[in-house]
Amino acid sequence: MATRVGMLLPGMQNMLQMQQVRNRQTKHWKPEFKRLRKQKYVKIELPNLREKAEDLSKEEMRSRMKERGVLPPRPWMERPFHISCTGGIFEAYVPPEGDGKKSIISTSGAKQKFEFLEKKSKSLMAVRKIRSYEESFSTDDFGAEAQEIYIAAHTHMAAKEKYKIREFVSERCYPEMMHNVKDKTIHWRFLQSLEPPRVVHARVTEVITKENQFAQVTVRFHTQQMLAIYDRFGRLMHGSEILTKDVLEYVVFEKHISNEYGKWRLHDKIIPDWLPAKQPAPITYRIADEPIEETPKELSAGEQTKQLESGSDQHLTTATVAATSQQVETTTKPTVAL
Repeated sequence: MATRVGMLLPGMQNMLQMQQVRNRQTKHWKPEFKRLRKQKYVKIELPNLREKAEDLSKEEMRSRMKERGVLPPRPWMERPFHISCTGGIFEAYVPPEGDGKKSIISTSGAKQKFEFLEKKSKSLMAVRKIRSYEESFSTDDFGAEAQEIYIAAHTHMAAKEKYKIREFVSERCYPEMMHNVKDKTIHWRFLQSLEPPRVVHARVTEVITKENQFAQVTVRFHTQQMLAIYDRFGRLMHGSEILTKDVLEYVVFEKHISNEYGKWRLHDKIIPDWLPAKQPAPITYRIADEPIEETPKELSAGEQTKQLESGSDQHLTTATVAATSQQVETTTKPTVAL
């Protein structure tokens, strides 16, 4: 028998020496951290999607929401909003009639000065409120700062820089300044100040809450400016680049003083009721050439008779021409032989 096994091929001998071993393929090759690997997996109770909210009672709905950590729905929708400026001027300053023309020595000028002193108490209280938020605020120095903001805002408006102008203009004033600027060329220059700018009015108000405070300061400007507006075809619509004009304005500046990073920005301009209305800009149109209609001339009695005779002669000639044409047609028709 041994001789028979020895006579087998060497490959068959190796097959006989192999032994079958059964191993689990799902077992981890390193059983050292078996407990920690077990803690990695958390059993989750899946929600029953076939369950309807109408079938549950209030207590069951409350317990389910409490288990899932869901708050009950509210009947209203709340959305955060930010108020960066007010919608207008509160307690607007009323400019005295004839300001810039009447001197203080005259009776009317002295009366205006006395009225200004009467209204100054509220402005002083407002300035004190502004200083509680901004310690460096001063009415004497604010005129120069306001003039820089005024020049920068109008320069960016003339250059149509709609992003840079927002740093110097409030959200309410932006659409009013940029309205009807499209397709126009604006040349504007600030030449000089005839009088130093001064603060004439100040007010502080609260919006929604007492902590949300807004301040408005009215500054009087008496300056020399140049303005020229051209349309898209290069035609002058308003103003002139040669002539300069004296401009008296009351400009309102606003700041969100409760905001730590708030800035003074141009908010509005006060236009008094006694100011006459401005004339609209002249607009040019192209006039189409219309055909000229000739007026009929009056004829005398002799000319009328001649015109009637010529008309009758024309009728006779047309009748003879028609008769001859009929004769020609009859002669030219072919005859049929029977």
